[in-house]
Amino acid sequence: MSKVVFIVDDSRTVRASVEYTLKKEGYQVEQAVDGQDGLKRLEELRQKGIRPGMIISDINMPNMDGITFITEVKKSMHYKFTPVLVLTTESQDEKKMQGKKAGAAGWLVKPFSPDQLIGVVKKFVK
Repeated sequence: MSKVVFIVDDSRTVRASVEYTLKKEGYQVEQAVDGQDGLKRLEELRQKGIRPGMIISDINMPNMDGITFITEVKKSMHYKFTPVLVLTTESQDEKKMQGKKAGAAGWLVKPFSPDQLIGVVKKFVK
Protein backbone atom coordinates (compact mmCIF):
# COMPACT_ATOMS: atom_id res chain seq x y z
CA MET A 1 0.00 0.00 0.00
CA SER A 2 1.17 3.49 -0.76
CA LYS A 3 2.93 5.49 1.93
CA VAL A 4 1.23 8.61 0.64
CA VAL A 5 -1.16 10.26 3.09
CA PHE A 6 -3.63 12.85 1.84
CA ILE A 7 -4.71 15.53 4.33
CA VAL A 8 -7.79 17.72 3.77
CA ASP A 9 -8.13 20.57 6.24
CA ASP A 10 -8.83 24.29 5.90
CA SER A 11 -6.29 25.08 8.63
CA ARG A 12 -2.82 25.64 7.27
CA THR A 13 -1.46 25.07 10.77
CA VAL A 14 -3.09 21.63 11.08
CA ARG A 15 -1.94 20.60 7.59
CA ALA A 16 1.60 21.72 8.41
CA SER A 17 1.54 19.85 11.73
CA VAL A 18 0.29 16.64 10.12
CA GLU A 19 2.80 16.96 7.30
CA TYR A 20 5.71 17.54 9.69
CA THR A 21 4.70 14.62 11.90
CA LEU A 22 4.19 12.14 9.07
CA LYS A 23 7.21 13.16 6.99
CA LYS A 24 9.43 12.45 9.99
CA GLU A 25 8.05 8.88 9.84
CA GLY A 26 8.80 8.56 6.13
CA TYR A 27 5.37 9.25 4.67
CA GLN A 28 4.77 11.44 1.64
CA VAL A 29 2.03 13.97 2.39
CA GLU A 30 -0.30 15.59 -0.14
CA GLN A 31 -2.75 18.32 0.86
CA ALA A 32 -6.03 20.05 0.04
CA VAL A 33 -7.74 23.02 1.70
CA ASP A 34 -11.35 21.73 1.73
CA GLY A 35 -13.54 18.92 0.43
CA GLN A 36 -14.03 20.46 -2.99
CA ASP A 37 -10.29 21.00 -3.41
CA GLY A 38 -9.74 17.50 -2.01
CA LEU A 39 -11.77 15.83 -4.77
CA LYS A 40 -9.94 17.89 -7.41
CA ARG A 41 -6.51 17.10 -5.94
CA LEU A 42 -7.30 13.36 -5.64
CA GLU A 43 -8.15 13.28 -9.35
CA GLU A 44 -4.92 15.13 -10.18
CA LEU A 45 -2.92 12.66 -8.08
CA ARG A 46 -4.69 9.70 -9.72
CA GLN A 47 -3.81 11.03 -13.17
CA LYS A 48 -0.16 11.18 -12.06
CA GLY A 49 -0.34 7.58 -10.84
CA ILE A 50 -0.22 8.58 -7.16
CA ARG A 51 -2.73 6.81 -4.96
CA PRO A 52 -2.85 7.76 -1.27
CA GLY A 53 -2.80 4.87 1.18
CA MET A 54 -4.88 6.93 3.59
CA ILE A 55 -6.97 10.08 3.61
CA ILE A 56 -7.26 12.33 6.67
CA SER A 57 -10.11 14.83 6.63
CA ASP A 58 -11.49 17.56 8.83
CA ILE A 59 -15.28 17.88 9.16
CA ASN A 60 -15.91 21.63 9.35
CA MET A 61 -14.53 23.21 6.18
CA PRO A 62 -15.76 25.83 3.68
CA ASN A 63 -17.05 24.93 0.20
CA MET A 64 -17.51 21.22 0.99
CA ASP A 65 -17.60 19.75 4.51
CA GLY A 66 -15.79 16.58 5.49
CA ILE A 67 -18.87 14.35 5.65
CA THR A 68 -19.80 15.24 2.07
CA PHE A 69 -16.17 14.84 0.98
CA ILE A 70 -15.93 11.36 2.53
CA THR A 71 -19.25 10.34 0.98
CA GLU A 72 -18.04 11.45 -2.46
CA VAL A 73 -14.66 9.73 -2.02
CA LYS A 74 -16.33 6.44 -1.09
CA LYS A 75 -18.45 6.60 -4.27
CA SER A 76 -15.25 6.55 -6.35
CA MET A 77 -14.08 3.15 -7.55
CA HIS A 78 -10.52 4.45 -7.13
CA TYR A 79 -10.84 5.30 -3.43
CA LYS A 80 -13.71 3.12 -2.25
CA PHE A 81 -11.34 1.01 -0.14
CA THR A 82 -8.94 3.77 0.92
CA PRO A 83 -9.18 4.25 4.70
CA VAL A 84 -10.34 7.69 5.82
CA LEU A 85 -9.50 9.14 9.23
CA VAL A 86 -11.51 12.08 10.51
CA LEU A 87 -9.35 14.64 12.32
CA THR A 88 -11.61 17.25 13.88
CA THR A 89 -12.59 19.24 16.93
CA GLU A 90 -16.00 17.51 16.85
CA SER A 91 -16.41 14.81 19.49
CA GLN A 92 -20.20 14.36 19.60
CA ASP A 93 -21.46 10.82 19.03
CA GLU A 94 -23.92 12.07 16.40
CA LYS A 95 -21.09 13.50 14.27
CA LYS A 96 -19.06 10.31 14.72
CA MET A 97 -22.04 8.28 13.48
CA GLN A 98 -22.36 10.57 10.46
CA GLY A 99 -18.68 10.08 9.71
CA LYS A 100 -18.89 6.31 10.09
CA LYS A 101 -21.99 6.18 7.90
CA ALA A 102 -20.14 8.23 5.25
CA GLY A 103 -17.29 5.69 5.32
CA ALA A 104 -14.74 6.96 7.85
CA ALA A 105 -12.59 4.22 9.36
CA GLY A 106 -11.41 6.22 12.36
CA TRP A 107 -11.87 9.42 14.35
CA LEU A 108 -9.22 11.53 16.08
CA VAL A 109 -10.12 14.67 18.05
CA LYS A 110 -7.96 17.82 17.88
CA PRO A 111 -5.69 18.65 19.50
CA PHE A 112 -3.83 15.42 18.86
CA SER A 113 -0.40 14.26 19.85
CA PRO A 114 2.09 13.19 17.19
CA ASP A 115 2.16 9.70 18.73
CA GLN A 116 -1.64 9.39 18.42
CA LEU A 117 -1.56 10.40 14.77
CA ILE A 118 1.35 8.13 13.90
CA GLY A 119 -0.26 5.23 15.74
CA VAL A 120 -3.49 5.54 13.76
CA VAL A 121 -1.75 6.04 10.42
CA LYS A 122 0.49 3.00 10.99
CA LYS A 123 -2.60 0.85 11.58
CA PHE A 124 -3.80 1.60 8.07
CA VAL A 125 -0.69 2.41 6.02
CA LYS A 126 2.08 -0.17 6.12
